[in-house]
Amino acid sequence: MDLNSIYTELIMEHSVSKHNRGHLENPDKCEKGHNPSCGDEITLEIKFKDNIIEELSFTGTGCAISQASTSMMIDLINGKSKDEALKLIETFISMIKREIKDEEELEALEDAIILKNISNMPARVKCAVLAWHTIKNAIE
Repeated sequence: MDLNSIYTELIMEHSVSKHNRGHLENPDKCEKGHNPSCGDEITLEIKFKDNIIEELSFTGTGCAISQASTSMMIDLINGKSKDEALKLIETFISMIKREIKDEEELEALEDAIILKNISNMPARVKCAVLAWHTIKNAIE
């Protein structure tokens, strides 16, 4: 299986998966994100326990890239401290902006590293970073 096939398969798997979708019971924070360029809309629901992101889920609609990126982000930062999450968010955004190219540093992003080549598709960048900016606003 070539890299393009893995990329496509992972995007499709995350974009249609239901495991990070839904509503939380009594979330501590709800944060909405919207990409007016293509109409992607998400709402993140978060439960914190002290400084830890205890639970995180989302609802919304959008393209496969925005939905997959949101799901990957949730898998990555669920259970992390706010500081750990913010560092991972900055790493992801810097990767998309092509500011970080060191593969070892990017490995911390787990599945989300597959979105690295989105930086070559300017029309899709906002789709990929929507959830990451939304969660950053919620944490800060």
